[in-house]
Amino acid sequence: MKRLTLFALAITLIATVFAAKTPYQAVLQHSRIRGRTHGPNVCAMQKIQGTDKKYFTNCKQWYHRKICGKPTVVSYECCPGYEKVIGEKGCPAALPLVNIYKTLGVVGATTTKMYSERAKLQEEIEGPGSFTFFAPSNEAWAALPTEILDALVSNVNIELLNALHYHMINKRLTSDDLKHGALFPSMYQDFDVHIHHYSNGIVTVNCARLVKTDQHATNGIVHVVDRVITAITNNVNSLIDTDDDLDTLRTAVAAAGLTNLLENEGFYTIFAPTNEAFEKIPPETLTRILGDPVALKDLLNYHILKNLHCSESIVAGTPLETLQGTVLEVGCDGEEMTINGKAIVTQRDKLGTNGVIHYVNELLIPDSAKTLLELVEGSVVTTASKLFKDAGLTDHLIGSEAVTLLAPLNDAFKDKSLAMTPDLKKLLRNHILKEKFSSKSLYHGQELETLGGLKLRVFVFRNSLCIENACIAAHDKNGRYANMFIVDQILAPPMGTVMDVLKADDRFSTLVGAIQRAGLTELLNKKGTYTFFAPTNAAFSAMPPADLNKLMSNVSCLANLLRYHIGEEFLVSGAVTSHTRMKPLTGDKLELGTRNSTVYVNRVPVVETDLMATNGVVHAVDETYVHSTLSQLAAQTKHSSSILLPEQDAGSLFCVTEGSGV
Repeated sequence: MKRLTLFALAITLIATVFAAKTPYQAVLQHSRIRGRTHGPNVCAMQKIQGTDKKYFTNCKQWYHRKICGKPTVVSYECCPGYEKVIGEKGCPAALPLVNIYKTLGVVGATTTKMYSERAKLQEEIEGPGSFTFFAPSNEAWAALPTEILDALVSNVNIELLNALHYHMINKRLTSDDLKHGALFPSMYQDFDVHIHHYSNGIVTVNCARLVKTDQHATNGIVHVVDRVITAITNNVNSLIDTDDDLDTLRTAVAAAGLTNLLENEGFYTIFAPTNEAFEKIPPETLTRILGDPVALKDLLNYHILKNLHCSESIVAGTPLETLQGTVLEVGCDGEEMTINGKAIVTQRDKLGTNGVIHYVNELLIPDSAKTLLELVEGSVVTTASKLFKDAGLTDHLIGSEAVTLLAPLNDAFKDKSLAMTPDLKKLLRNHILKEKFSSKSLYHGQELETLGGLKLRVFVFRNSLCIENACIAAHDKNGRYANMFIVDQILAPPMGTVMDVLKADDRFSTLVGAIQRAGLTELLNKKGTYTFFAPTNAAFSAMPPADLNKLMSNVSCLANLLRYHIGEEFLVSGAVTSHTRMKPLTGDKLELGTRNSTVYVNRVPVVETDLMATNGVVHAVDETYVHSTLSQLAAQTKHSSSILLPEQDAGSLFCVTEGSGV
């Protein structure tokens, strides 16, 4: 029964939200549904703790119980247009339909009512007509600086009357009529008021939020707003031109050729860096950007959003697209507006005819305006950054070369010697590719040349894109001239064939002898894409001597066992997922997985991964792997003596000997 009730509630929520005409109506209907257990026409409201700010609730806010990162408390109030009746549940009665002047008192906008009387507006809003009045709340009037309020109520009340007339439109407009981007001529010299109706249900007029909407009157309608609004006459470029605190920005806008853009029609949001913000940037960086038209234009466009967003429209972190093409995470933390998680907005909602300006005290520098060195220093690859500089590669990181840097994560250097040696310098030089690449343009089998002259191979896997053993671990960092790929490993360029790799490592001397005895040397030297889970000397030593001797003396058994350790395809550790299967040269399958950054094959840990070869890759397995392999093979047969185990597909044979522990 409880499940049916929840299902019915979900269906009701979906149906009512989809039936709503506007985002505001959708949020209002959701609030009605949440409040209906308290009676008819009751809406659930969320109030930010410690403030007077209340919001109708949407589904996400309802479950998170947070707005602008701050906890909220839920209250239940009469929905717009309704009131309580003593002795009855909920809000069953419609508010009395009276003229606008009286409605101001009914909705609690008593200060606006008082000033309407003082400005000789009372007669007009009591009389015939069809008006829309955006009435500032009592708190909005109280928030005005004393000098501004004094100026309004002086001068024989003309300024006050003009201010109130700017809050009025000479026709009735419900919240449904307040479309995003709409302009309506006010009753003060026909100066437009600017409406924005956001997808989260927030509605603003000149960036003032509507806190009580659709309060109908006999001669119009009242919407209560959270601030006193002023006439908008200048475009955003004029606002920048006349503000001494934006001198550097004004110069930069002109140099980048963006003046016309900011003068033309539009709905822009500008995060305007103050003079102080520019002064915080190292002089050499600022000089470089100001002297580079391309970087400067990218820098400024990164401060401009494609759409107009008043601060009141932001109730949670939201990725918003800039004119530069990337996004800024615009959010809020209580009363603070944030950009990319930082509270750097010092002044909000300076509205122009074609956009809104928010002042910021830090310069936002996009990757596309940065040198390679700035990309490295501003990311999570701090160890690599230091090593590249120590290796004398700084000139390649600060110049205008079209290169791509492969920068390993800090964890890739764990337990590695960081002493700068000739070999390390050479290796780091091979982390710089000669061209500027995008990861989206790389393809399987492609070869990339490094500054050190090596040719590195590209491998495309289902969930990974790798250059040799190093798999790309983050989105590209696209700089002014060069790009950076953050990778999960230090590059290990191939050092010969699989057989060459094994011969060069003393840990595999027993395996090398076994390969030669089994006649597999030619296979591991020829062209191919093999993955060899190579048993170390310790793996062979873990076998009982008698079993090892029997294995080594039976060439067929030995060859089949070794072929079971060789996968038919190429696979580096970064491409192994939680459930990966590989077909061995002999046998059914190898089961691979990862746990706590360790790769496992048939549940056996790999002790060292990604020994790269020209025809494959070697992964070293510890002393348990040979024994484990034999155990698994024996488990597939009912015999306990020396046996030949038929292969399921190709007729190859495994050999499992007595005494092997199976």
